[in-house]
Amino acid sequence: MRVNNIGRARRRTAVGLSVAALTVGATTAAGPAVAQPKAAPAAAADCSAAYKIEQTLATGTKWSMCWHYESEAGLVLENVSYKPKGEAAPIRVLTSAKLAQIHVPYDDGSVEYDDLTGAGFGQGLMDMAPGECPGGTIKTVKVPDAWDPEHPNVKGLCTTTRSRGHAYRMQGDSASKVFQQQGKDLLVYTVNQVGWYEYITEWRFSDDGAINMNVGATGSLSPGDYDAGDGRGWPIGKGAKSYATSHSHNVFWRLNFGLDGNSKNKVEQYDSVVSPPAANGEAPRNKTTRTPITKELAGDAKNMRWWRVVSTTGKNKDDHARSYELVPGATSKYPGRSYTKHDVYFTQYKKCEQFASNNLRNCGTGAGKSVDKWVNGQNLTHPVAWVNIGFHHVARDEDQQPMPVHWQGFSLAPRDVTAMNPLTPPELADQNGQIERGS
Repeated sequence: MRVNNIGRARRRTAVGLSVAALTVGATTAAGPAVAQPKAAPAAAADCSAAYKIEQTLATGTKWSMCWHYESEAGLVLENVSYKPKGEAAPIRVLTSAKLAQIHVPYDDGSVEYDDLTGAGFGQGLMDMAPGECPGGTIKTVKVPDAWDPEHPNVKGLCTTTRSRGHAYRMQGDSASKVFQQQGKDLLVYTVNQVGWYEYITEWRFSDDGAINMNVGATGSLSPGDYDAGDGRGWPIGKGAKSYATSHSHNVFWRLNFGLDGNSKNKVEQYDSVVSPPAANGEAPRNKTTRTPITKELAGDAKNMRWWRVVSTTGKNKDDHARSYELVPGATSKYPGRSYTKHDVYFTQYKKCEQFASNNLRNCGTGAGKSVDKWVNGQNLTHPVAWVNIGFHHVARDEDQQPMPVHWQGFSLAPRDVTAMNPLTPPELADQNGQIERGS
């Protein structure tokens, strides 16, 4: 296997177990573990059969999308649509979605990497054995600018389904019946090797309309980094000889929304403030306010703060505008670079703005090469969301050998996309906005 030369921390050599030995018998780990439109129906995924992913889950929900593969970003999903049972047409959610950077700075200041645009992430697509895609299909991907031009085709894209446990459970007042549903997900993922690391890029599409985006880092700790004698590492061998240098993984995603097939979406921010009880009050009071985000934003997550992207054309059967809420996962925000200082960015769409740092596209003189430079006051009519989730990797003995997957990611939760729970059982379908006793 050819590996590009990208520095001491990322150079693979035949140390300890071979790559083949590390992957024998491996299986993919689980990740960190919603109306009739008033606008014109959004079209389903429009691409040839080879680049189309369609799956109707056992609960009746159908997801449709197209895919292609880029030399830096790797897997790109396009025209992502969601069709719950009972809906006449699919509901478009995303025009495109992809990774936008994996930024890896080391604690000792010796090196930092932009894995997508500077370390060969796309070229590192790995072949997967059938056991790594249980019950699913592995598609062949032609890797652009492959390191071995004579062998660009990699069996590297898995699509499969998986149970996630309870989607809901409710016992009626009469205790005569328990309503419960086991949730189902469509999983789409690849494995890309960068030096000693192997990244599992997972997209999880749930039958309740949620989308979960996760990156899992696994593979091996770099033996070239067993030299952290300056207090910035962790001993992982016998005694205190081999210290693994601590470092961060700052993962960015780029989401180009297109709710109901229209790019002119709105962004809203919600904040809640809890105040002491009023005179003679029994409990504290909580007031939630909505702030329309009309210009580009570099946003910081705070307690009881959240954002949603809102359709300007589609409504559910309750006449409520469809939207998707950003739900960040656990994160360790890295303050060392200007582009990693914020949790989310909303920028006005510009084709050249593709990567959160070390952007390779030409955006013109003075445009800057990172997402923070693109928040410059433009009106926000076609929002692109950039989500930053960080992980500070302080190694531990259990990280060898091979290294267990550590996950980082976030979710998009449907908010008013459908008038009721898309998995509502027929017996409860008349209880929209009212509760019948004895159910």
